Amino acid sequence: MALHELSAHDLIAGYKSGEFSPVEATQAVLAQIDRWEPHIAATYLLRPEAALEQARASEARWLKGQPCGALDGVPVTIKDNIATQGDPVPLGTKATTLTPAPADAPPAARVREAGAVIVSKTTMPDYGMLSSGLSTFHAISRNPWDTTRTPGGSSAGAGAAAAAGYGPLHLGTDIGGSIRLPAGWCGTVGLKPSLGRVPIDPPYMGRAAGPITRTTADAALLMQVLSRPDPRDSMALPPQAIDWSLVWRQDKPLKGLRIGLHLDAGCGLPVDAAIRTAVEHAGHLFEAHGAVVTVMAPFMTPELLAGLDHFWRMRSMLDIDALTAEARDGVLPVIREWADSARGMSGPDVFRAFSATHATRVATQMALQPFDYVLSPTSPVGPALFDWASPTNDPLRGLEHIGFTVPYNMGEQPAVSVNGGYADAGNGKLWPIGLQIAGQRFDDLGVLQMARAFEQLRGPQQAWPSP
Repeated sequence: MALHELSAHDLIAGYKSGEFSPVEATQAVLAQIDRWEPHIAATYLLRPEAALEQARASEARWLKGQPCGALDGVPVTIKDNIATQGDPVPLGTKATTLTPAPADAPPAARVREAGAVIVSKTTMPDYGMLSSGLSTFHAISRNPWDTTRTPGGSSAGAGAAAAAGYGPLHLGTDIGGSIRLPAGWCGTVGLKPSLGRVPIDPPYMGRAAGPITRTTADAALLMQVLSRPDPRDSMALPPQAIDWSLVWRQDKPLKGLRIGLHLDAGCGLPVDAAIRTAVEHAGHLFEAHGAVVTVMAPFMTPELLAGLDHFWRMRSMLDIDALTAEARDGVLPVIREWADSARGMSGPDVFRAFSATHATRVATQMALQPFDYVLSPTSPVGPALFDWASPTNDPLRGLEHIGFTVPYNMGEQPAVSVNGGYADAGNGKLWPIGLQIAGQRFDDLGVLQMARAFEQLRGPQQAWPSP
């Protein structure tokens, strides 16, 4: 297997044995980026020399037998909106003033401390408000499985980079599905942790940082680093000694587990037949190994989803109104139209919209009470065209595909997307199907163990796409 395709675990083993070095691995990843990047535009601040300098420092540490951390020499990418010291944070939009960040945000600080080689930042849409790579600042990112399609968003570049083999580890963020949607549409693993499990700055209701990888074992290894404490996050959970290695060292017993099969979100777009079949198949696999699988009733409603949508419209309208006239012109038109639609909202309208966040939290918590884990589609539909803002491409119906993902942001539960199969795109291409596995609050380890169990049950996978 080529070095750029190796998992983080395999890279660490190779460095330890002396079979190859961090410099060789980084060179292989950079060569793979050269091959793919003209087709998928996943990177921001790609600096090969800086990456090789980090790799050489790591190589020197390994030659002395003194790696500095769990990720020493492992290539990693970091999403645009996770600050890295000295670099501007454009948030995917031309409207942002490009001011160098004074310090690494917590996730970036953790991977740097662990010795990872930061190869590049990755792209996102304007303000992270779209499930696509459509951006006024970055080139439009595309899906490696089918470059006529979007990788999803808002962690667009991270999802595309993971599928294309830009190294094993990629950092994204998620406030409504922004890690899981690109993971699902790109056939990778994407974990939205429990709120506060991974410290982040700035923190915000429902916002989480987490891994996008090709395997659950690599996601767990990255969580081992990311979940370390940082005082800057006022919403962080108390530090907890979680043995993340159990994900790859020990099989999770499935017998007797109570699993909910969630096939109807209760709102938004209907589930495509191929996606429903894939999720039902996952349920059958767990059932065959002793789990008790029960079909769940929908617990979201069109009113709850509309409330979340309208609250975010008002928040975005206020953010855009605070810009200069010139900066406002730099915001993607579809986002301006979406935000402007909030101008007629009254004070009571805004309060009712905001209240949907808590009502969603309560509904999610109540729905999960009978279950240890819930299986669902990550998205009800496949990836949209690469230049569409969302699967509907309608600014006033832009959230109709997040009915399965957003409840766990508001409810704060961990949820992971893992590849659940493939759909025929009808043009000689296949689209991966995301299977979402959600769990009770704070059970991040268990959710990853369930994803690992599914990886072992699902059978052979298609080869990763090549440029």
